[in-house]
Amino acid sequence: MADIFPLSDEVVDRLAEDDPILATYQGIAGHDHRWPDLSPGGRAATADLIQQARAEALNCPMSTDRDRLAQEVLVGYCDEHLVDHESKSYHYELNNISSAHQTLRFVYGSQPTVTATDWEAVIERVRTVSEPLEGFRQSLEEGRRAGRTVSRRQVETVIEQGDVAVGDRSPFEELRPRLVTAGEAGQIDTAGEAGQIDTAGLTADLDRAIDAAKEAFAGFNNYLRTTYLPEAEPSDPAGEDRYVLAARRFLGTELDLRATYRWGWDEVERLWAEMQAACAAIDADLPPAAVIEKLQTDPEYAVASPEEFVEVMLARQHQALANLDGVHFDVPEQVRAIDVKVEPAGGAAAAHYVGPSEDFSRAGSVWYPIAGQRHFPLFREVTTAYHEGFPGHHLQVGVQTTLSDELSRFHRTLAWYPGSGEGWALYAEHLMGELGYLERPEYIVGLLSSQLLRSCRVAIDIGTHLELAIPDDVSFHPGERWSFELAYELLTGRALESPASAASEVTRYFGWPGQAISYKVGEQAILDLRAERAAAGGFDAKSFHSDVLRVGSVGLDLLRRRLTEAQS
Repeated sequence: MADIFPLSDEVVDRLAEDDPILATYQGIAGHDHRWPDLSPGGRAATADLIQQARAEALNCPMSTDRDRLAQEVLVGYCDEHLVDHESKSYHYELNNISSAHQTLRFVYGSQPTVTATDWEAVIERVRTVSEPLEGFRQSLEEGRRAGRTVSRRQVETVIEQGDVAVGDRSPFEELRPRLVTAGEAGQIDTAGEAGQIDTAGLTADLDRAIDAAKEAFAGFNNYLRTTYLPEAEPSDPAGEDRYVLAARRFLGTELDLRATYRWGWDEVERLWAEMQAACAAIDADLPPAAVIEKLQTDPEYAVASPEEFVEVMLARQHQALANLDGVHFDVPEQVRAIDVKVEPAGGAAAAHYVGPSEDFSRAGSVWYPIAGQRHFPLFREVTTAYHEGFPGHHLQVGVQTTLSDELSRFHRTLAWYPGSGEGWALYAEHLMGELGYLERPEYIVGLLSSQLLRSCRVAIDIGTHLELAIPDDVSFHPGERWSFELAYELLTGRALESPASAASEVTRYFGWPGQAISYKVGEQAILDLRAERAAAGGFDAKSFHSDVLRVGSVGLDLLRRRLTEAQS
């Protein structure tokens, strides 16, 4: 009978072997040249592996509290994956932001590129990307034949992304200059010692691999256009049954969805009043949309180069870390390193975070979709830096990764619930506002824009997929039913998003049901826990933050239970 901690270690290795993409994102070495089997048969094999892990975990002896937490996290993950597999959710795994189509184009940016062997792994993956694409196609085709397809909107968006993948702005094309530059700068290690090498052979191999990858994506695009798209679901709503399962998986709790929908609208109305006042503080003669236009276009509120933008974002986080460590947070030494990187062309228009490797040889990194830009407004990006970097995801994921004595390896590396994960990051934005780190009026507008966006998500996501009417007592199209156009209008008119960002966001919500609400719902859960602890007396912010972070990424029900136990 195995103990839960060694079993959790072993399950990570099994899942890394089964899903090499997962291994790459977690920095688990030895798999960067391989692909997972994304076919229905591959999905079934993964489900069998997880079913076995679940049975073994339930058979482990429980002698300590840390054992019980490790078991609960592992079994919970297994249960959710098995429910997903049973419902054949992979039939719907095609959208504009979080599907295999995006991963197969962008995973290379998270692979190591220090040695010639590293580059050979990148090249091998590029060369053989047709293999997982074919498995992905088989899974979608099984769904199509069963009448289980995603909406036309998602298919058309992915086709557009595929067109980028086969063109001159392909993310594959960005690999070539990276390889050549690294070789010329003597940054590729071939025999244990760094030195300049002849990259001609590697470059020729990469060129052939890129041609093969483009051909593979062209073939996949042809399948989507000619076979899948004609039978794609014409409407966007996923329906309540699919939505309930998805929301439970993302949040780790059961919601009263209609009450949450009402609360989301209340937040939209409250925050919109605050936004109007904040915009008036910048220019009382302009309506909020015109103030945002001013913040977007006036050089006074921007920087003018990608290099300066990256520098400003890093400086913000380093300043916050230096000032808040030991006061509001205990920051492990390993977490002090952070990278800021530019997202390759062709992805969704949103910044995101990639965590450190297990051994911290690869630092956590914030990725910004700024390729090709020459003007960088800062009013929203300061808040985004705190969300994606420190003290948001970077602190959260980094702390979790260091807790080898308290959390199982599985918990530290693979467990992730957006409810607590994205909830913490949004809470970090809120906290930095409270602490005075949004010191300019335009940064307050940026925070309110972020909060409004996440509140609008609650309204749009639940309202669209459950096909609910807009409440009769709100100031935005009362009584009407959701459409893409209304969702777009809410984001541009209330959250004051740009047209391109709003279109991308609405497409995301329509194709990824249940995920978008996790930010605001999770933040509110953390704020509620903080308020309850403060009401009990003797509140200490650093202790509260430590308790939240040391639980790791768990479902909101488990987070509440663990923090209640820590307080008692």
